[in-house]
Amino acid sequence: MTTKTQSALELRVTDLENTIKDLKDQIDSMPKARDRGPSSTKTMTDEDAQKVCYGEHKDLSHKAAALKLGLSYAQVYSARGQYTFKHIHKANSSK
Repeated sequence: MTTKTQSALELRVTDLENTIKDLKDQIDSMPKARDRGPSSTKTMTDEDAQKVCYGEHKDLSHKAAALKLGLSYAQVYSARGQYTFKHIHKANSSK
């Protein structure tokens, strides 16, 4: 390989390294996804739904209730919004 070709390749590699660094910096400066709380470690039961909607965890935030019971934010949100466990809400509305 000639010295001229080798110099051209070294310049190209340096240019590519700088481009990669710039792209990495752009990615690192992008806003991060929202943290909606914990992932679920179990399936939500009727008892859990009762606790988060009408029981001991009803005054906690979705995130806090999810953490205490090992549930996800979405499970608590869905139960409280009456998207799931409708029979729990129906039973409590008739009391």
